[in-house]
This record gives sequence, structure tokens and C-alpha cells, in this order.
Amino acid sequence: MTEAPPELTAQLAHWRTAALAFDEAENFAAEWAWASLEEYLGITLRSYLARVTGRLRETGDALAADLRDAQDEAQLVLLRRRVLAFRQRVLQSEMVLDFYGDAVNTRTSPRLAALLSACDLLAAQSMTRVLTPLGHPVPPVLAYLDKGAGASVLRAGLRLWDAGAPSPVAAIKVVRHSLPLPTALLHESGHQVAHITGWTAELAQALAAEVGTAGPAAVWPDWASEIAADVFAFAHTGYAALAGLQEVLAGDVRAVFRYPLGDPHPIPYLRVLFGATLCRTAYGAGPWDGLAESWVRGYPLAEAPGAAREVIESSMTSLTQLAELCLLAPRRAFGGRSLAALVDPADVRPDALGRLEVEARKGRDRSVHWIWQECVRLLALAGWRVATTPGRASEFSATHEGWMLRTGAGARVAA
Repeated sequence: MTEAPPELTAQLAHWRTAALAFDEAENFAAEWAWASLEEYLGITLRSYLARVTGRLRETGDALAADLRDAQDEAQLVLLRRRVLAFRQRVLQSEMVLDFYGDAVNTRTSPRLAALLSACDLLAAQSMTRVLTPLGHPVPPVLAYLDKGAGASVLRAGLRLWDAGAPSPVAAIKVVRHSLPLPTALLHESGHQVAHITGWTAELAQALAAEVGTAGPAAVWPDWASEIAADVFAFAHTGYAALAGLQEVLAGDVRAVFRYPLGDPHPIPYLRVLFGATLCRTAYGAGPWDGLAESWVRGYPLAEAPGAAREVIESSMTSLTQLAELCLLAPRRAFGGRSLAALVDPADVRPDALGRLEVEARKGRDRSVHWIWQECVRLLALAGWRVATTPGRASEFSATHEGWMLRTGAGARVAA
């Protein structure tokens, strides 16, 4: 038997000790932040983290045993490689644990914990309306706060940096400026739904059939994932989704006509006009027409670079057909139904939101249960009112934030 070199034994001991520190979830997020999660979400996430550290412990124990039993130099050479691979696995696992710990730790106060819990519920309810009728389980949602202009999602079911078990939750980034009116949250839950149902690939085929495979407009199928998410957010929140999207995409001329090859996002100029077309398709004339006119005046198409201008010009006459195709056409992903059949945009048309507002003013919003049931439509109501009554934007944002606080606080108490 060949004795293992002390430095190799010490190296393994170091990384095994490092992995043992991963056992405590509080090493990555404060105990209070963990406690602020709803029970099912906290259990799901802690169980996942325990599996990550359990695999490391088993690998480290096996390596230690093999190192003790090494018979010759050839085995030691293989063990050195395995120890280096174990070190890499520990570091990759730490990235996973840090990501979730940092996400949980953004719930730094009771207020933020309540707002983010409300975001969890908003995203989960939007997914439930599509996934449950189709027989798909709804993944837990972990909303977390971060800087920047736009939201993002780390989808449930994806394998993370440690190449281990797939992520058990949909982790959705919510940026600070949109937290009181997080319509972008539903764009991200739309990505998750599209991933689970296979909607994106089917939509790409339909878009290709509509615009063809040649000419500037043939790029639309490459945008299918982002278009699907935009349409999903629109179906749930109507004009509020467009108003929020326009706020994020507005910028200088270069930004609005940005068209890098391979980008899955539509050209911002087109993306806003497509959103206005979705509104017209579902509701007819309305304030979205004024938004679209202002958008076109503010960004003269003559200032667009050549390639972007060609795509825009070749797409403009097809926007209505594309909107109908995305919203109203039946899809295998939806069990032969259209998205609008599962999530009717009429539920958030302006007159329906007006009736919802009357109910809230009559005191229905004193019931946390009612707010839970209507939370997605209340988001649509607040976003619509902010967009159409800008002089009272602060008032309506504050009202919606109050609804979110009651929703999130109630969810944690119920858990």
C-alpha cells in the first residue's frame, strides 16, 4: 500500500471542511430572512440546499476512504484529479448556495419581505391560471430584489452551476424602481410557463409561417421567447403591461432602434408597437393608441440604422396578424386552446378594471382574502390608473403598494 502524500490529504480535508460549512442555511442568509418565506417555499428551498451539501459530503467521504486505501502511485494520480474535481464541485455548489442566499437575504425588513412575498403570489397566480388547467404543477416562486432596469428569471427545472439537481423554484429578479408596480414580474413568469408547456418552440413555428423564412421580417421566430412572455404579461395585466414595458424601453434613439444580431429581444421600437397592437386586438381603440403615436413621433423611423429600419418597415403591416396569432390562435401547448381562452384579456380591459376599482372603494380591499384572489387584476388596475392619470401616479402606486403589503404579510402569517 502506498501512503498518500500529506499535502493531498490536507487538500482534501480543507475542501471537506469547507463543504461542511454549507450545512447551515444561516451561513448564506439571515435567520429572519429565511423565516420570512412562506412555509412551502422555505421547505422547498432548504431541502434543495440540503441535497446539494449532502452530495458534497458523500463525495468527500468516498474520496477520503479511497485515499486511505490507495495501493499504488497510479491510483494516487487518479485521486489527485478527483480531489481537484471535488474542489471545483465545492466552488460551484457555493455559487448555487450564494445565489439563493443572496436572493433570500434581500428580504431585509418586514416591509420588503411582505412586498416580495406578494410578488411570489402574483407570479404563482399568473402561472396557475395556465398550468393548472393543463395538468402541470406550478413551481414555487422566489422573488428577490436587485438593481437595474429590467427583471429576469432563473427558471425552475434548469440545472445550475454545480450541474446537480435542477432548480426547484422559479427565482425572479424584481428591480427596485418597479417593485410598487411589478408588471415585469409576469413577463418573467411567462418565460417559466413557456418553458414548461413548450409554447416557445410552437410559437416560433407559427411566426415563421406568418412572416416567411426570407426577408427582413423573418427574424420574428428568433424573438419567440420574448414575444411569448410579453403576450403572457399582457393577457394578465392588459394596458399596464405595455405602459410598464414602454417605461423600461424608452431611451435614446440608439437604444430604441437597437438590433444586435442574435438578441432574442425584439427591436424596442417594434416591441412597444406590438404591445399597442395587442391592446387594439383585445380592446379596440384606447389610450394605447396615443402611446403608440407618441412613441412613433418621439423616435422618427428615419433615424433608425438601415438593418433595423428594414425589419421594422417589413413588419409594420403584419403586426395585427401577429398579435392575433400570438393571443387568439389555438396551440398544442395549451391543450388546443388559445392563450386568451385560458387567460381572458377582457378581465383586465378598462371597463372591467373600473368595476374592480368600485369594489375596492366600497371596502372589499379590507379583506386580505379578496386581495389575494384579485391581486393580479389589482396590479392591472393600478398600472392602468398610473398610465392614464399621471397626475395621481404617486397616489395609485402607493395604494397598490398597500395592497401588496397586506397580501405579503397575510401570506406569511397564513404560512
